[in-house]
Amino acid sequence: MNRAAWRWPSVDYCYGCLPGGPFTPPPCERCGSSSYFSQGLCERCHPGSPDYLGTCKDCLAWGVYRRHNWLCWTCRWWRQHNPVGDCSYCGRHVTIGVQGACRLCLESARRVTEPGTAPDPADGIRYGLQLFFANMPAPRKPKPPKRPTRASRIVLDAAAVEASQWEQPELFHLDPDPELLRRATTAGARDWADLTDGIVFEHAERFGWSTRQTNQVRRSLKMIQLIRPVGSTSIRASEVLRLRRYDNNTNRVSTLDVLAAAGLLVDDRVPAIERYFAAKTARLPPAVAEQIAVWFDVMRHGSATPPRRKPRDDETTRTLILGIAPILHAWADAGIESLAQVTPRMVDDALPVAPSQRHWADRGLRSVFLVLKARKLVFADPMRRLPAVGTRSSIPLPLDPAAVRAALDHPDPATALGVALVAFHGLTNGQTRSLQLTDIADGRLTLPDGRVIPLAGPVRVRLAAWLDHRAEKWPRTLNTHLFVTQFTAPRLGAPGATFPWSKAGINPRSLRTDRILAEIHATGGDVRRICDLFGIGIEAAMRYAATLGQPTFREETPPGRSLLSDQP
Repeated sequence: MNRAAWRWPSVDYCYGCLPGGPFTPPPCERCGSSSYFSQGLCERCHPGSPDYLGTCKDCLAWGVYRRHNWLCWTCRWWRQHNPVGDCSYCGRHVTIGVQGACRLCLESARRVTEPGTAPDPADGIRYGLQLFFANMPAPRKPKPPKRPTRASRIVLDAAAVEASQWEQPELFHLDPDPELLRRATTAGARDWADLTDGIVFEHAERFGWSTRQTNQVRRSLKMIQLIRPVGSTSIRASEVLRLRRYDNNTNRVSTLDVLAAAGLLVDDRVPAIERYFAAKTARLPPAVAEQIAVWFDVMRHGSATPPRRKPRDDETTRTLILGIAPILHAWADAGIESLAQVTPRMVDDALPVAPSQRHWADRGLRSVFLVLKARKLVFADPMRRLPAVGTRSSIPLPLDPAAVRAALDHPDPATALGVALVAFHGLTNGQTRSLQLTDIADGRLTLPDGRVIPLAGPVRVRLAAWLDHRAEKWPRTLNTHLFVTQFTAPRLGAPGATFPWSKAGINPRSLRTDRILAEIHATGGDVRRICDLFGIGIEAAMRYAATLGQPTFREETPPGRSLLSDQP
């Protein structure tokens, strides 16, 4: 659409539509161009033209358009990642970076900065601000420093010794202002970041980090420099985790990985089970708390003295604490100052009525008094005279075959493979998540317990699809686990407990139960075969064998067709 020939005096026609026309538009009065726009000016010279070039509102660079809100590409990014304020150097009210300087001051400082040194925005004011063209290609960035981790550690230690021979303990902890911390920076922070960049880039290259993840870790290290004690190169994990209070554009987990790999991390994190134990025993009498602490230490770290025992899983310990905590608090409210005062009658009266709660409370108290009696912290074990409380057994139930088939054909390759491993080979969720790439060779799967399982045909198909997807999405990952996620690909850990089942619509325990039921019915109750195939004990196998006398759980499968067959 052509613009009006001129706006003063106003006309409503272009030169091609003027009465008596069409007429040839005259050349531009300013530059002589034939690309006429309006009012005697061309598209480049008329201020209202979409192609009129102006200056950036933030950095004053020339060469931006109205359709981009008079901002260059870099300043548009700056506005999304930095606050607006008064520049500490030129005083303009524009978008400012972490040094409190606008982009014009920073670019002017880079022009006069010596190679290899950080720019000082004050140099831009000292030597004069230099305007520049907008959206020009940036110069090629230098390659990341290749300083080895060991060399960086030596330099950091030497800098710490030179800066301070002692460390002043913190008397009062005051959280810094988040806004000021995001904007503040010092020469010391830049120097320290220059030393740690070698460690970060080496770690990023090794684990295949993205540029965004690498920059987040570098930003986290700069913020740590501002809040850490002067002269200290050892960083506490709690200081890294505290960064989430100040800025969301950090990567705390990857920062911890880098610091640990460099030997700079002091891991002062309190395990979740210890926090849980402290919360449950906070109001107990001192003697009872000390006795329970002895039991808790044995549960967590095991015991080499009688009664010898291996460390228990944290979930087991948590469940036992959950069972005994109400009883301990009830005894404390009744005036019990030590567990040596507990009698069998008191235990019997304190056990809950609900079968499940009563079972775990009984197991927890037996474990506690067994340890305390062996450590001679109580005179007698009140649980010896009481019968053990069993669990109320339930009847295992099958799944809907249609739901299993739908999960097997899930479009997500990880979900389809996870379901196939459990459905065809009866693996547990823990076994599935802990599988390594080296556990699968020549079509056979080797489990940690030594069993070697030939993989079924449908499992091989889904395994190939997942490996192709894994190699395409994370080609540089060093994680040796078969299943990796976006979170674990740049690390070495196993995926979480819900992966890859969050999309399947069924849970692995129910699917494994369904498979054991199908096998027990198909073999006519061959308990030995069930134990060998699924790696379970006799008692567990008998629980499934007991269903043979129950009414049928599923419709009869037509002869020659499996419930897991890929055929319709």
